[in-house]
Amino acid sequence: MKKNRFLALLLAGMMCLGLAACGSEPAPGEGEGNDDAAGNGEAVVLKLGTTVNEEDSFQVAAEKFAELVEERTEGAYKIEIHPNGALGDERTMLESMQMGTGTLDLGIITSGPFVNFSADMGVLDMPFLFSSNEDVYKILDGEIGKDLLKSLESSNLKGLAYAERGFRNLTNSVRPVEKADDVKDLKIRVMENEVYTASFKAMGVNAVPMAWNDALTGLQQNTIQGQENPINVIYSYKLWESQKYATLTRHAYASAIITMSLDTYNSLPEDVQKIFDEAAQEAAEYERNWTAEHEAEQLQAMKDNGMEVVETPDLESFQAAVQSVYDAYPQYADYITRIQEALA
Repeated sequence: MKKNRFLALLLAGMMCLGLAACGSEPAPGEGEGNDDAAGNGEAVVLKLGTTVNEEDSFQVAAEKFAELVEERTEGAYKIEIHPNGALGDERTMLESMQMGTGTLDLGIITSGPFVNFSADMGVLDMPFLFSSNEDVYKILDGEIGKDLLKSLESSNLKGLAYAERGFRNLTNSVRPVEKADDVKDLKIRVMENEVYTASFKAMGVNAVPMAWNDALTGLQQNTIQGQENPINVIYSYKLWESQKYATLTRHAYASAIITMSLDTYNSLPEDVQKIFDEAAQEAAEYERNWTAEHEAEQLQAMKDNGMEVVETPDLESFQAAVQSVYDAYPQYADYITRIQEALA
């Protein structure tokens, strides 16, 4: 009897030891080799917003960025693209990223609204600041561009890279514009940006700042007579349906900043931050090349669809008309000097 009792106790002890040993094994997803960002083997999905349609160059940049991030993180991070202003206009998207609530993690945003988040960014909106794409890239990809992106961090935004909206041109539904005097009194939509508004007012334009989606409605209903945007926007939105005349003024260069919530960026492991930095720069350069390759055919499509295009306007008359804008913004003098010296 005592022998049987001893054997029972021995077996019970061995079972306890076995259970303890099993409990020491790592649970699925908790051991080494499973330390992905989600912690459970699922991809982290980050939302990226734009205000443009799927035909736009911003979509090209967004898709390339998403492809590179997913590939280089081996699927641990995925970018979910929300075009067509589904997550708000550009300023709203910047404010969402600034708040860091997770509603929006990234955006590709035209440079215009950034002056509301960093005063220094306004220098990029000065009229006729650049004369060629090569000059633009030299500045934006260099020390000056990096300094400007860094200035966004005080507003809880992380500028990753400069994609491209491009040199902006004028369209209208009233008359051909060949010189600065021709644009006087036209009611033109401009971006919600102080420098852009001041530049067109200096030309005698009735400048109307408004969000792009509202502008599209205004053009269709003829409550505004014109707008200013790069060729790829005029093409992708078929503005010839409401605009008869186009003028290649190239009055300002607009970048498109691949932007991230600083809170989201800081939550990434350091190696993933590097992947996001490099993927953004590569996507930006890919989109710039795509835009350059397609611009000539897009311009031809504008003509084929009935737009009268003034390709060589009197730029000196426009430059003279906006000189007062430089006098009105002395706060940009140091940056302008740096840019001019870097391009000399």
